[in-house]
Amino acid sequence: MDDKTLKLLEKAWDIGVTYAVDVLGAVVIVIVGWIIANRLKHMVERALDRSSAIDGTLKPFLASLVRYAVLIFVIIAVLAQFGVQTTSIIALLGAAGLAVGLALQGTLSNIAAGLMILFLRPFKIGDYIDAEGISGTVDIIGLFVTEMHTFDGIYVSVPNAQLWNRTVKNFSRLPTRRLDLVFGISYGDDIATARSVLADLMASDDRILKDPAAQVLVSQLGDSAVNLTMRCWTTADDYWTLLFDMTERGKLGLEAAGITIPFPQRDVHLIGETPAS
Repeated sequence: MDDKTLKLLEKAWDIGVTYAVDVLGAVVIVIVGWIIANRLKHMVERALDRSSAIDGTLKPFLASLVRYAVLIFVIIAVLAQFGVQTTSIIALLGAAGLAVGLALQGTLSNIAAGLMILFLRPFKIGDYIDAEGISGTVDIIGLFVTEMHTFDGIYVSVPNAQLWNRTVKNFSRLPTRRLDLVFGISYGDDIATARSVLADLMASDDRILKDPAAQVLVSQLGDSAVNLTMRCWTTADDYWTLLFDMTERGKLGLEAAGITIPFPQRDVHLIGETPAS
């Protein structure tokens, strides 16, 4: 083997060793940076949990923000490991940011929507919401998605942009809610008696607020029944239990008072048909 070949092999070896060290260093930086980012996220979460001055809705978002900030520095450190200059890194990140922004417009819209949700606060963690068919109790408002669970224990992950672009009904925002229950009675029954039964039921339940006052209203003259609406106000926490209890107690109370709750019925008159002999 001549001297020229030996020099080429030595040069190739030096280059290979140099790049191997750079690659190994980059791998170490990524692993260590990933561990640090996750640990910092958990540390921030614990620190925020101990603080009562910060709303619970912001805590997961701030912790995720810290993690992503550390990962950005990790990427810059990896690029520097391969000899990329700082100005080149900034230019590269700018170009990459523009390319990623154009390719991931939906993702960036989720981030913007998440920031708007956190700023304007149409709902917070623990609220039950309905956004035009997307409903559930809010668990986490993240950087990209909002995580919820439904009444029947189903996990739901919704992109922030979908929630921001819909009309949101927040059932937990206000402390009180109005309950309307409709009971149909027969046209032959006494309205005053039925009204008294329903009014007494509401007066005897401590979950019903005194102000605004409870009411029993004749709301509709239906095809088969006179509809009475039991209207009252209660706290948001007691709404569903009161709804189920009053539905049952209202039916039983009316039946005990001799009031008929008719089912839909219709009389059919046949004209021109010859009676059977």
